Amino acid sequence: MREFLRNAFALGDANNKPCQPTDEQRALLVKLCAEVARRRMTGPALTFLEMSRPLNTLGAAAMHFFTPLASTLANPVALRQFAEFLDQRGSVDVLCQMLETAEKEHVAGSGGG
Repeated sequence: MREFLRNAFALGDANNKPCQPTDEQRALLVKLCAEVARRRMTGPALTFLEMSRPLNTLGAAAMHFFTPLASTLANPVALRQFAEFLDQRGSVDVLCQMLETAEKEHVAGSGGG
């Protein structure tokens, strides 16, 4: 019983693979991160992601739920891919790293300013 309780609330173990987006998800995320960096919204985006980290699975479920309505405004395949990516543990870390990379590339491409 004691061994069971020791791991009752464990969030993962050493055997879990880190979050790896598929090729389609990676292409979507690169495009999204580049657009966020182009609009100079990387700071607010990173702040929002860090604050909502515990709710990323709930956000993914909401995206799945609202896909029929949101598909009138956005690509339903992209919405599904993004929601499936957010369902994975560690997706926020990957997204934050990609945002930081896109910001560095944007700054370098625009001459540092």
